[in-house]
Amino acid sequence: MLLALDTATSTASVAIYNLNDQSLLAEQTWEARRRQTQDLLVITHQLLAQLELTPQALTALAVTTGPGSFTGVRIGISTVKGIGLGLPTAPVVVGIPTLCVTAAPWLELLARCQPTSLLCAFTHAGRGRYNWAWFGPKNLLWRPAAADHASGDLAQLCLALQERQPTPIWLAGEPDAALPEALTGLHHVQLIDAVSSWRRAGQLARLAASQLAQGVHDQLENLQPLYLRNP
Repeated sequence: MLLALDTATSTASVAIYNLNDQSLLAEQTWEARRRQTQDLLVITHQLLAQLELTPQALTALAVTTGPGSFTGVRIGISTVKGIGLGLPTAPVVVGIPTLCVTAAPWLELLARCQPTSLLCAFTHAGRGRYNWAWFGPKNLLWRPAAADHASGDLAQLCLALQERQPTPIWLAGEPDAALPEALTGLHHVQLIDAVSSWRRAGQLARLAASQLAQGVHDQLENLQPLYLRNP
């Protein structure tokens, strides 16, 4: 069994995934705000109990590594490290950049419907700033490094989108009220609605399972946050 945890932003999510038959067994996603520390292990234990599983059934762990809030990313990675060290058999571990999880639900659809298009996944970085990364239809298992991400305010994000025209762009993330208005005139950009763009740990688990199937994993002790600026 694989446990996936995502607390990189105020949206938190936990999922349990069966690696044997590649199925999602349980998932919970909620607006955690600043309660990740209080909620995360409680909800994890609840999901395990609902499935009549014990922590000893976990053989793999997945976590979002950032970008995101400094505290949120650290909580997720620290929790995974604590669980991994506490299990009787060391689990395999996969760290996935946050925006990979945002992009994942759309890339296969993009490949089928608009194979020449791009997907821009974004997240809020606080103080009116955004982080974003570009994905092509074949980038489902790509794990972008810090240098593959961009950061800026709303005007800089819109400029980055404008510079890619006329290439069709799907824009996925958690938009605020200002973003739709700022996209006026960028007719090559399709903003995916906020509810559909919520990151879900089920997608994180699916990505991690695909990475593991290709022999890609990380060392628990070397798992580090992906920060785009200094804490």
